[in-house]
Amino acid sequence: MSNLDQDLGEPMELKVRLRAAETVTLQIPRDTLESLKKVAHQKDMSVEALMKLYIGKCLRQALTQLFAAKVLDSTAKVITRHHHTDAEVAQILQEIRAEKQ
Repeated sequence: MSNLDQDLGEPMELKVRLRAAETVTLQIPRDTLESLKKVAHQKDMSVEALMKLYIGKCLRQALTQLFAAKVLDSTAKVITRHHHTDAEVAQILQEIRAEKQ
């Protein structure tokens, strides 16, 4: 039993959800591949696993940014419907952007 299991009082079960996958071929510069190999070795993982990790991390960031932009766009539309001027809407959106930083 791990320390986490002891802390929670019961054993935890790891469930892996297999997803459909597709093989792709990717050409990358040799020096980039060598750098990936070094980092993968340092992290004790395969190059393929490291690439999946990097792709997943950047993809989540990009999707988060897309979602945030969609929310701001929807916010602007709602505010505009409540008879605010373009300048007022711009000011409100600027304040919202400043809050998330």
